[in-house]
Amino acid sequence: MTIERIIRIMAGFFVLLSLALGYHGSPIFVSDWFLAFTAFVGFNLLQSGFTGFCPPEKLLAKMGIKRSGNGACGL
Repeated sequence: MTIERIIRIMAGFFVLLSLALGYHGSPIFVSDWFLAFTAFVGFNLLQSGFTGFCPPEKLLAKMGIKRSGNGACGL
C-alpha cells in the first residue's frame, strides 16, 4: 500500500469517526467539539492541495512506506 492510499483511508476514517462522535443523532455521540476535528481534517486536505505540504506524508515516508509518485497527500 502506498502513502497516498493510506492518507486517503486515514482522512476518510477520521472524518466519519468525528462526525459520528459529534452528531447529536448518532448513537455514539460524545460532544459537539468533535465536529471541530472534522473541520481540521478538511482544512488539512485543502491546504495540502494548494501547498503540497502534508504532515502525515512526511511521517509515513520516515516509517519507510513507499510513495506512488503523486505527492501532496495523493490529491
